[in-house]
Amino acid sequence: MSKSPEEQHPQKAFGWAARDKSGVLSPFKFSRRANGDEDVTLKILYCGICHSDLHTIKNEWGFSFYPAVPGYASLNAVITLVLDTLGQHEIVGVVTEVGKKVTKFKVGDKAGIGCMVGSCRACPGCKQDSENYCPKMILTYNAIYHDGTPTYGGYSDMIVVEEHFVVRFPDNLPLDAGAPLLCAGITVYSPLKYYGLSEPGMHLGVVGLGGLGHVAVKFAKAFGVKVTVISTSPSKEKEAIERLGADSFLVSRDPKQMGAAMGTMDGIIDTVSAVHPLMPLIGLLKYHGKLVMVGAPDLPLELPVFPLIMGRKIVAGSCIGGMKETQEMIDFAAKHNITADIEVIPMDYVNTAMERLVKADVRYRFVIDIANTLKSP
Repeated sequence: MSKSPEEQHPQKAFGWAARDKSGVLSPFKFSRRANGDEDVTLKILYCGICHSDLHTIKNEWGFSFYPAVPGYASLNAVITLVLDTLGQHEIVGVVTEVGKKVTKFKVGDKAGIGCMVGSCRACPGCKQDSENYCPKMILTYNAIYHDGTPTYGGYSDMIVVEEHFVVRFPDNLPLDAGAPLLCAGITVYSPLKYYGLSEPGMHLGVVGLGGLGHVAVKFAKAFGVKVTVISTSPSKEKEAIERLGADSFLVSRDPKQMGAAMGTMDGIIDTVSAVHPLMPLIGLLKYHGKLVMVGAPDLPLELPVFPLIMGRKIVAGSCIGGMKETQEMIDFAAKHNITADIEVIPMDYVNTAMERLVKADVRYRFVIDIANTLKSP
C-alpha cells in the first residue's frame, strides 16, 4: 500500500490543497524529501496565484489528481506531450539549507522557484537550455517526481528543489511583486526574445490586459518597443496608456479602430485564455508578422489560413522559458525595475481570491503572504 502524503518523506510540511474538483482549498499536512547533495531548501515567503491554478484545482483540463497543492500547474509525462503550453507558478523565499554540491546558493539568499522542478537533462531541449520543452519535464505540482512521489507546489511553508531549477533573486527586486515574474514574466519575455519582437522601434500588439498582458507591456517598453494594447474593454485605455506606458489602445470590438490599424504591427502577443476570433488580429499584422499565442483557451480556436498565405504571416505558440532564460529575465526585470502589479492576500483568503479570479476581479495578480499568514494547526 502506498504511503500517505504525510509519510512519504522525512520533512514535515504544511500547506493548503484541493481534495476534489470542487476546487475548494483547505489546510493540508504532507511531507517533503530530505535536502540532497544538489538540492536547495526554501522557506516560502510569497506565492503568486495563476489562472492555471484555478484550472488545476477544479480539474478543468482533465489531468489533475488530488490532493493538489497549487503554486504551479503541471502535466504528467503523457499529457505534457500534448499540452505543454499549460501551467505556471511563482514561489519566492529564503534559502534555509543547501546540499554539499550546491554552488550558486548559500543559506540566507533570496531565491525563486517557477515552472519546473525537474527534466531529463539529456534531450536536445535540455542541452539547449530549453528544459521547458523537455518531454520528461516535471513541473512544480500535480506531477510525479523522479522518485515516483507527487510534487506539491508553493501554497505551503517550505520546498526542496534541485539547484538547477532555482532562480537567484537580485537584492533590489521585491519578493512579493517579483514572484509573478516567474510565471507571467517569463511567459511573455521568452517569445519577445525568441521571435525577434524585442528590437527597439518595432511595433507590438498585446492582446489582453491581465496578469500576462500588463507585464508584457512593461517588458516591451523596457526593450524600446512601440506597444499597442488590444482589449475588449474600453475602460482599460487610461490604465494601459497613462499608468503602464502603452503608446496606443485598440478596442477589439470596434471595427473602425481595428480597420484603421490593419497592417501596422510587426508582432502580437496574445495572452487571452478565452475563445476569441483570430482573424481581426491577423489583419493587424504587417506581412511577415507574427501572432504568438501564450494564453490557453480550453476549446480550439478557428484559424483562417488565407490571410496567413497572402502575408507570409505566422501563428505560433510559446511555453514559459528555460532556466537560463528565466534567470536572464529576472535580472533584466531587476535592472529595469519591472515588477507585477499585485494584491497581497492572507492564506485563508485564497478561496475568495479564486472566486474573484473567475470574474477577473484582480489588478493584476494575487500574491499570498505565506510567511505571515500560513498557520499550521
